[in-house]
Amino acid sequence: MFRKDKRTVLRLALACALLPAFGAAQAQSALPSYPSRPIKFVVPVPAGGAADVMARMIATHLQAKWGQPVVVDNKPGAGSSVGMAQVAKAAPDGYTIGMGNVAANAINPAVRPESFPYDPVKDFAAVTMVGITPLILVVNPQKVPARTLPEFLAYLKAHPGQLSYGSSGAGSALHVGMELFMQKTGTSMVHVGYKGSAPMLTDLLGGQIDASMDAAATSWPHVQSGKLRALGVSTAQRVDFAPDLPPIAQTVKGFEMNPWHGVMAPAGTPPAIVDKLAAEIQSFLRQPDTEARLRERGVVRVGSSPAEFAKTLRDEAAFYKKLVADAGIKAE
Repeated sequence: MFRKDKRTVLRLALACALLPAFGAAQAQSALPSYPSRPIKFVVPVPAGGAADVMARMIATHLQAKWGQPVVVDNKPGAGSSVGMAQVAKAAPDGYTIGMGNVAANAINPAVRPESFPYDPVKDFAAVTMVGITPLILVVNPQKVPARTLPEFLAYLKAHPGQLSYGSSGAGSALHVGMELFMQKTGTSMVHVGYKGSAPMLTDLLGGQIDASMDAAATSWPHVQSGKLRALGVSTAQRVDFAPDLPPIAQTVKGFEMNPWHGVMAPAGTPPAIVDKLAAEIQSFLRQPDTEARLRERGVVRVGSSPAEFAKTLRDEAAFYKKLVADAGIKAE
């Protein structure tokens, strides 16, 4: 009797041990059918910018690799929340993905939490962080005599509240980046919000405002031409496209801002599909030609795992919630 029971127990134990492998095999066997139809890739910003370029590069690669159309759909508006709301509400089947960013998934939810159309963390399945678009602290050299960041800090402290800085709007990464800078340095400037970075940059070049914490992709060409002066980069490390530009953190302890862009799917998307997307995109991002093309656009390539990106989402949401509250940033 005991021997028979023992054999039964052993058979059950073996069956239980094989269940995970069987489940994995089933998931893998289902993967070849994905994708079996076109994928919509929502980009919550206008065409032409760094995020749009990243998305189109990825879409072209996935389409060539998998033989299914990957259609980029630009849905700008409301600080990127229009497009990402569409992703959040889509069927979690892998056929709608989006290019999330720090504004849509961290800053704007903190600025207007009561009216936000989705939870910036819980409503998404993180796939991979594609890249970071560093900000650079720039000044109009005709208006601001400082040539280095320490000189700029001394100038700000000698002229409290007398300088102005521009951003692409209240709650934008450009706005929050400068608020963090002033918070860390105990300085003050007047904020001038614009409807987008293009009109802000026009006024900065024209001398209507004095400074900005602008995206490197848009300001760096003007630094190279001498029309603007760069004083520091927002990332903790130097960047390849400007190796001589020191990090702001070198002078301002604790300052770091990494405006990121990453691929997301609706919450509930099967892990096997998330992993397949992540693996293919990561492989593409590791190619030297891909990294070189991103660098030309002022993008620092990342290519994180789904778990790493999910942790970043949680950490960034918490960080900006506190920063927005401490700085008293309000929606326009």
